[in-house]
Amino acid sequence: MSRDTELGLDFTNVTFYDGQGFMVPTSLGVTSAAELDGAAICVQTGTTTEKNLTDYFWATGMSFEPVVFEGFEESVTAFINGRCDAYTTDASGLASIRVSNVENPNDYVILPEIISKEPLGPAVRNDDPEWADVVKWTVYALLTAKEFGITSENIDSFKASEDPNIARLLGDEPGMGKALGVDETWAYNAVSQVGNYGEIFERHVGSNTPLGVERGINGLWTQGGLMYAPPIR
Repeated sequence: MSRDTELGLDFTNVTFYDGQGFMVPTSLGVTSAAELDGAAICVQTGTTTEKNLTDYFWATGMSFEPVVFEGFEESVTAFINGRCDAYTTDASGLASIRVSNVENPNDYVILPEIISKEPLGPAVRNDDPEWADVVKWTVYALLTAKEFGITSENIDSFKASEDPNIARLLGDEPGMGKALGVDETWAYNAVSQVGNYGEIFERHVGSNTPLGVERGINGLWTQGGLMYAPPIR
């Protein structure tokens, strides 16, 4: 809320639902955050991550020893060098650290508990509503394309579709581009160049990448996830 109200920004869509978690050395034998009572935990100071950590241990009645650092690299290095039992940040950040900052990813495990809500997404200047609309509806278009099975590879086969929802999305039925102040093929251009939401997710962070992030709550609403696009009409 403070970022939304104090920085002169407006947040548009949530493009990645994340949450704060914990990573520990495999050798520690810990399989749950419930086993971290009394643990030394590395965390960046002055962040919401530090505040979430304090709230979690207070709520669970456990104690911990904070090992705080101002910089990201400094905190990660301390964790890898064994100065603390666990490291905490957003789960996506933990996955990145595990594959990018350590010699053997199998030496570390990310615990299953998520202790906060950390939605991520685009932010725009709060004095430019037209641009905010373009950003917002482009994300919705990427999600809608995923719903219809439209990908960067097969999108041309959907041109001249008799489905009015697809025709509006791809600009065969005009009006949506004009409403946004852009070309009628705006959604076609986006999907054909970078793919639908699922393609983007899998290419950058998905199960076949080194990060290996499962879709989970970032799946479509029709598949048990939270991703939902209002109708483009």
